[in-house]
Amino acid sequence: MSHHPSADQIISLYDRHAATWNDLRVNHFIDRKWIERFRSLLPPSATVLDLGCGSGQPVARYLIDAGASVIGVDSSEQMLALCSAQFPTQEWIHADMRTLALDRQFAAILAWNSFFHLKPDDQRKMFPVFQRHAAPGALLMFTSGPSHGEALGVFEGETLYHASLDPQEYTALLASHDFELLEHIAEDAECGGQTVWLGRRLSD
Repeated sequence: MSHHPSADQIISLYDRHAATWNDLRVNHFIDRKWIERFRSLLPPSATVLDLGCGSGQPVARYLIDAGASVIGVDSSEQMLALCSAQFPTQEWIHADMRTLALDRQFAAILAWNSFFHLKPDDQRKMFPVFQRHAAPGALLMFTSGPSHGEALGVFEGETLYHASLDPQEYTALLASHDFELLEHIAEDAECGGQTVWLGRRLSD
C-alpha cells in the first residue's frame, strides 16, 4: 500500500516546529479527562513509559505533578530538549517507538496523540513492542482514528499525517498480545473528538 509522502515527514516537522507546538499545547489540555482517568488507575509512584512524549506538555507534566515517574521516548531531538529543560529529573530517550527495546517493563504505557502518526502496518507492529514493555497488570492507553484509513491534518501550514486501523482490528490486536480492553470511545466529544483505547496487560 502506498502512503501519502507526509507519512515520512513527521519527525522533521516536529523538530522544526517544536517550540511552537509546545507553546500551543501548554495551555490546551482538552484531553485532560482521559489523562486523569489513566492516572486514577495507576499504582502510587508508578513509572509511565510515554511513547511519543513530545515536549512533555501538558501530559507528562500532569503525570509528574500527580506523583508518577515518566520515561519519555520521542524521535524528535528538539522535543526532547524541551522535556529535559522542563523536567530534568525524569528520563528522556531519543528513539523510534517502532523499534524500541529497552529490556524493561513498566506499570503503564502511554502512546497519546503519537501512535496515530504511524502508518497502519507500523501500528500493527507496535503491539509486540507494547507487550514487551508492559509489566503484568500494566495499563496501556493510546489514541487512534475512528476507522481504517489515512487522515491528513495541517500544522504550521504543513501536512501532518495520521492513520488508523479498524476498531475490530485494534480489539483483536490487544487480545492477541495479552491486553484486556477496559474502555474504548470513538470521537469523544468531551475530549476534542479523540478516539481512545484503554487496556490492561493480563497478569501471568
